Amino acid sequence: MASGSVADQEGQVMLLGFWFSAFVKRVEWALKLKGIEYDYVEEDLANKSTLLLTSNPIHKKVPVLIHNGNPIAESLVIIEYIDETWKQNTILPQDPYERAMARFWANFIEQKVTEPIREALVSQGEQQEKKVKELKEAMEVVEGEAKAKLNDKTLFFGGGNGVGYVDIVLGWTCNWMETIEEVGGFKVLDPESQPQFHKWMANVREVPFIKTTLEPKEKLVEFFRMVRQDRLGLVANK
Repeated sequence: MASGSVADQEGQVMLLGFWFSAFVKRVEWALKLKGIEYDYVEEDLANKSTLLLTSNPIHKKVPVLIHNGNPIAESLVIIEYIDETWKQNTILPQDPYERAMARFWANFIEQKVTEPIREALVSQGEQQEKKVKELKEAMEVVEGEAKAKLNDKTLFFGGGNGVGYVDIVLGWTCNWMETIEEVGGFKVLDPESQPQFHKWMANVREVPFIKTTLEPKEKLVEFFRMVRQDRLGLVANK
């Protein structure tokens, strides 16, 4: 059983995941932040289990959280469910406006950072250049928000020294982004033009419940190289 020091008093909690998935890590971090004990089930995405297929019949993807026998899919939906179900260590802001803004930035990250970098990984030439340009523009916006929100006393977007919703949603960048850049042969991260964002990444890497779950870069490089080669191979054979 994976961990959190607080015993679950509302039924069994199970997480279906895959080791490389940043979306799964988000859910793990939310559970660990809350201190919820849960069973982790590693899926074989080449041979998906009946449990995964019946728990997420529409998308057939991880992560899936199963609580009291009820499956919940999609990482952002799961995080909000976790926050509403277990009240300790709140993830989303309590103030309605701040909560709305956190959701806005989470959606921005998904649409303007997460999806384009996935597409950049498995493309080349003009198509990849287009996605990299989109990413650089998005990172300028993220850096602007970091400059507005973060300082020596406020280390995280969640406020003060506390990790919050936006930190969890964006947290994958502190480990996955450099790896994808290396494998894809492009560059988006730049300490000189993104100083506040890089300070934030350094702070996130040191959060205990995040630090212990980050995969070795070498392992991620090997996996993402395989993903890129497979996808480009499929395109070439069409």
